[in-house]
Amino acid sequence: MLDIIIKVTDREGVQHEVAAPVDMPLNLMEVIRMHELAPEGTIGICGGMAMCASCQCYVVSNHILPEMQDEEEAMLSEAFYVRDNSRLSCQIPISVDLDGLEVKLAPES
Repeated sequence: MLDIIIKVTDREGVQHEVAAPVDMPLNLMEVIRMHELAPEGTIGICGGMAMCASCQCYVVSNHILPEMQDEEEAMLSEAFYVRDNSRLSCQIPISVDLDGLEVKLAPES
């Protein structure tokens, strides 16, 4: 398997099924940018360093994700529109275990 399918609901409420390659080291934010699901300059502003929360998403499905690290937790504690299922998409590495993952992009703050 070279690609998995991820369902991403954009900020306008439109759901997209996108292919995410698992044969290269990508994170969810990079996949969202690759498929242009958010306007340029509105997601991943810090380059994926967990320093801006512009890539915040809500995890809709019940997938088991990597444990949240201190940097991500600290950034979400200062972000807007945070929910219990909020994660920074830059901190979610793409793997075969995420096939069928469903996320919704948080509003732009």
